[in-house]
Amino acid sequence: MNDAVALRDITAFVYRCPLDSPVQTSFGTMSDRPMVAVRVVDTDGNQGWGEIWCNFPMVGAEHRARLVASVFAPLVRGTRYDSPQQAYATLARQTRVLSLQSAEPGPFAQCLAGIDLAIWDLCARRAGQPLWRYLGGQSDRIPVYASGLNPTHPERLASDMQQRGYTRFKLKVGFGMERDLGNLGTLRDTLGESAELMIDVNQGWSLEQARDNLPAFAGLGLKWIEEPLLCTAPWQHWREVSELSEIPISAGENLLGEERFQEAIDSGALSIIQPDIAKWGGISQCLPVAKAINDAGLHYYPHYLGGGLGLLASGHLLAAVGGDGALEVDANPNPLRSELCDCFNRVEQGSACLGEAPGIGDLDGLENLSQYRVGEH
Repeated sequence: MNDAVALRDITAFVYRCPLDSPVQTSFGTMSDRPMVAVRVVDTDGNQGWGEIWCNFPMVGAEHRARLVASVFAPLVRGTRYDSPQQAYATLARQTRVLSLQSAEPGPFAQCLAGIDLAIWDLCARRAGQPLWRYLGGQSDRIPVYASGLNPTHPERLASDMQQRGYTRFKLKVGFGMERDLGNLGTLRDTLGESAELMIDVNQGWSLEQARDNLPAFAGLGLKWIEEPLLCTAPWQHWREVSELSEIPISAGENLLGEERFQEAIDSGALSIIQPDIAKWGGISQCLPVAKAINDAGLHYYPHYLGGGLGLLASGHLLAAVGGDGALEVDANPNPLRSELCDCFNRVEQGSACLGEAPGIGDLDGLENLSQYRVGEH
């Protein structure tokens, strides 16, 4: 396998898709759906595509794209790397001081992650292999679950996803216990006893609120409770929450760095760990982290709530790593996802097949998204 890559250019493209129904979380609302796509081109003209996490704040997409153009592109152009991992390590080292000086380690990490995804896609496309196989996977079939169910009539979106073959569903909570429990009851009535239900607090509780709220969710058959506390809360607080509830606790999308993920694995508080490859680490860092999660007897479930490029890459990484995890698929209407991810529009009994196309797959759907493109850097 030839992982060496000599890069000629890198470009970031900003997309914004308006929403009829805003996406609600316990900490804020998304009035449109953004995507920052990253394209890398090598000296032979081969291309690869990745995506940079940019959901918040609302100006985040343009900011990340300009970071790519002003900071990363000059470092990448005309540079040869022995592997994507070497490219990641080199760019991380070259930008470390600037990320700290500007007090923006998060945005820098997100840009680096998206670039890493694009380089891996380029390598797999150049080899004529789907990324899941290029990374050592044995099958393209992966479990999936429907995410992003808002607190306002979540049963409508969930029912639509169930008709599309989804069997697992995650509800956003943190909007008051009466509303949260009422929504869970409605989902169970709508979807039936066989549906798997999870809840996402989005860091919305204090430890005291978790103590008060957790007993009400006992006996509801939930598969996990996601991010009940701030991601910066001491691990002792997370352990206390896990001891208070029979329901597995999950987190990981807001952890940054190898050390933090190792702490999460070692904490004894989490059953499910959820790195987001467009937010930190790309494939170069999240591949070993995902394997370490599974090797520790825990469960790797990739987090994702963005456009189609990052979602496809997340699915390919899950297929390569294996285990019993499932891929998060946003249920809310979003052409930036659905135009690129036909495999997740066609689900059978809760699983999807990634296919045999090189890289992360056929991206002809990008042509259909030109109406949503608002910038190029």
